[in-house]
Amino acid sequence: MDSSVAQSSPNLGRLGEENVKLKYRLNILRRSLQAERTRPTKNMVTINSRLQEVFGCAFKAAYPDLENPPLRVTPSQQPKFGDYQCNSEQKVNPRETAEYITKHLPDNECAEKVEIAGPGFINVHLRKDFVSQQLTNLLGNGVQLPPLGENKKVVADFSSPNIAKEMHVGHLRSTIIGESVGRLYEFAGYDVLRLNHVGDWGPQFGMLIAHLQDKFPDYPAVSPPIGDLQAFHKESKRRFDTEEEFKKRAYQCVVRLQSKNPDITKAWKLLCDVSRQEFNKIYDALDISLIERGESFSQDRMPAIVKEFEDKGFGQVDDGRKTVFVPGCSVPLTTVKSDGGYTDDTSDLAALKQRLFEEEADLIIYVVDSGQSVHFQTIFGAAQMIGWDDPKVTRVFHAGFGVVLGEDKKKLKTRSGETVRLIDLLEEGLKRSMDKLKEKERDKVLTAEELKAAQTSVAYGCIKYAHLSHNRLNGCIFSFDQRLDDRGNTAAYLLYAFTRIRSIARLANIDEEMLQKAAQETKIILDHEKERKLGRCILRFPETLQKILDDLLLHTLCDYIYELATTFTESYDSRYCVEKDRQTGHVLQVHMWRVLLCEAVAAVMAKAFDIPGIKPAQRM
Repeated sequence: MDSSVAQSSPNLGRLGEENVKLKYRLNILRRSLQAERTRPTKNMVTINSRLQEVFGCAFKAAYPDLENPPLRVTPSQQPKFGDYQCNSEQKVNPRETAEYITKHLPDNECAEKVEIAGPGFINVHLRKDFVSQQLTNLLGNGVQLPPLGENKKVVADFSSPNIAKEMHVGHLRSTIIGESVGRLYEFAGYDVLRLNHVGDWGPQFGMLIAHLQDKFPDYPAVSPPIGDLQAFHKESKRRFDTEEEFKKRAYQCVVRLQSKNPDITKAWKLLCDVSRQEFNKIYDALDISLIERGESFSQDRMPAIVKEFEDKGFGQVDDGRKTVFVPGCSVPLTTVKSDGGYTDDTSDLAALKQRLFEEEADLIIYVVDSGQSVHFQTIFGAAQMIGWDDPKVTRVFHAGFGVVLGEDKKKLKTRSGETVRLIDLLEEGLKRSMDKLKEKERDKVLTAEELKAAQTSVAYGCIKYAHLSHNRLNGCIFSFDQRLDDRGNTAAYLLYAFTRIRSIARLANIDEEMLQKAAQETKIILDHEKERKLGRCILRFPETLQKILDDLLLHTLCDYIYELATTFTESYDSRYCVEKDRQTGHVLQVHMWRVLLCEAVAAVMAKAFDIPGIKPAQRM
């Protein structure tokens, strides 16, 4: 025998033994990982993420040399093709790739079977027992997401009205979207700081303070009874434009405010307090939670911001102005005006730096209309240019939105051409909601307290849902008649559907204690395709939220709630939950697992409503 062959034989033997041992350990690790994944958890499973892991393992086993498996798992659009679909984005022979992946698919708890269709799509059918078990977990532990945002902080900047001006519908859309974003991230486990960057500083305060001095000269001792802030602002603006002496005094007031003169500072605070009281009426009615941190908060930080840009060689002087040019942006930032005053650019830069370094935010979201997109693109670019923000570490995101339009597809205004006041819009909603309830004769069957709760639920739910159910990137057409319709994808329809679902157990004389006991003891059978469809729809809730966390398009949540409600109706209308004697109304039989399925729908809908702050009434 050749000596080299003789020497290599023992080596090959040892390598073979080592390979067997490694395979044995790998199988133990795989079983351990599988056991960990199938271990009962209080959190809902994000099924598409779980399938992504399963197919990722298969892809890695099939193609060990590829670093990041080019796979995408999405819910199937047609039930006959399964519940989910896996698509490999390999460019070469996709069907052969799909076949090779399925051969290496590991054992898992969720996929019952997989089928290859067309040019390489892998259709996945979920195990019925897996869906049933996940629904049981939901009923026992409540609707909970995995802790996605553990030890992470979000700063959300929204609403941001101007002092001494009425809030209008543009502020309303920012407020509703921003509050929903904050609630969503809190539900996902993030620490959320909601900031109201109000316009509480600037040259306009000179004319407001000067007008306050003339109209209420005893303001230092007696709080001024300013009844109509909008009228007060208009009066001061008219005087500023027509009275030269008043204009001079207004400029002097600005200088004295900036130098922190006590009397002028008190006047400024009074104006802010009067505005704040009006803003809080809106926020309290809509259950909005905000910390006010206006433009004034950044005043003392601005000189250092300008100096930092100058010291790093980014500041330029142009005709007396100090500017900063950001690569890729056509319009420069103005940090100091030719008269020496600071600008909104300087204020926004100072606020962004504070949020990055002092708040140590992982994600900063600005919910401001899309008309400001160029401004924010430049601000964010400047922060990266100077080294404050690293996009790989912190996400700074402008969640822009389109304008609110009336039924004529023009900006929502009153008949006199004025911008619609927000308080008037809310009051109109309450009035129309009550009219609708009385039209349906609900005032004859509900107590006064129940009627009031239903009125508020429908009115404010209708207003919030109207702003969220449209893609925020587009304009939003607002119509009370359309939004109060109890048919179609409206808050009114969904609130009525939710109340109907919640009433099923009550009408069958099943109380909360009985439901909790049944959830522990009763298996959810899912013996009909419509019930299986409903079960799968319920379990898509976490992945729906995961998508919204990425793109902040909240209309996706509205579409999901509507799909859940209509899928429930399909199932409920075809399969009895409670069978009653038609003559006497006595309960003959309760299909408890179907009642539990209804409770699972209601639990998910309740959480879905909580994200936009919609409060269902118990009876409607």
